[in-house]
Amino acid sequence: MSELLFYHLERSSLEAVLPQLLEKTLERGWKAVVRASSPERVKSLDAHLWTYRDDAFLPHGACGEGHEEAQPVLITTGNENPADANVLFAVDGADIGRLETYQRCVLMFDGNDPGAVAAARIHWKAVKDAGHDATYWQQSEAGRWEKKA
Repeated sequence: MSELLFYHLERSSLEAVLPQLLEKTLERGWKAVVRASSPERVKSLDAHLWTYRDDAFLPHGACGEGHEEAQPVLITTGNENPADANVLFAVDGADIGRLETYQRCVLMFDGNDPGAVAAARIHWKAVKDAGHDATYWQQSEAGRWEKKA
């Protein structure tokens, strides 16, 4: 069974949090897939990961650019996992889809968007009912992550 982590973003944007989580993923020797909700969002995240910090390099690629199987981080809209990644990051309402190829799935949602919160609640119930180990993380007033469930 895959481990699922729900990240309820309230104080920080996806663009601020995602690179940090991807860096930690790579530090563990893992690979990641970032599943976005649209091709435009794939392009936006791809551009952001090249420039999010002047003193950092986060190796990654976008689906359709080639060499997907060699990417330590692959940004896509599809269900593919060509590099046999360990972690799936589902962002912007992207469906988590089939989880059996991942050790961990991180569903990130905007806590300021009522529709995103409602969708996350539906996902939470579905994964718990399916017997997955799921944890829920929410940002505190100070912007730190607190485990809520």
